Amino acid sequence: MSTSSDIRMVDVGGKPITSRRAVAKGKVSMHSRTLSLVEKVALPKGDVLAAARLAGIMAAKETYRLIPLCHPLLIEDAIIEFALDKKTSSVEITAIVKGSGKTGFEMEALTAVAVSGLTIYDMCKTVDQTMRLENIRLVKKSGGKSGTVKLE
Repeated sequence: MSTSSDIRMVDVGGKPITSRRAVAKGKVSMHSRTLSLVEKVALPKGDVLAAARLAGIMAAKETYRLIPLCHPLLIEDAIIEFALDKKTSSVEITAIVKGSGKTGFEMEALTAVAVSGLTIYDMCKTVDQTMRLENIRLVKKSGGKSGTVKLE
């Protein structure tokens, strides 16, 4: 049986520093009217995508404070991109996090997507209570011992 004394940070001290990159995606589904308001920057709280971009970058930088046992990493770049899909009435979020280190940036990219999505949700909830944050996943990582792993 596992106990709290079994929990520990992984020792990465002996690993080499390599260039690493992680890409994560997710989406926020909403009413088409809400998506139109996002696109027109016409919601009461202001520019939803600008706020969500900033929130995602900040979240990537703070991941080690949010997820137990994550190592603090030196992020060299964090890019948050949005694609508005009128067909599915959703905002697709892509986070790309890059840096050099002894461990990967997957958690930083995933956290960036989640917090960007939560920010979109928060800024739109006054006009749409049916939104869903969906399908947050890692789509690619590179660097380190395992090289490049493409999941999509």
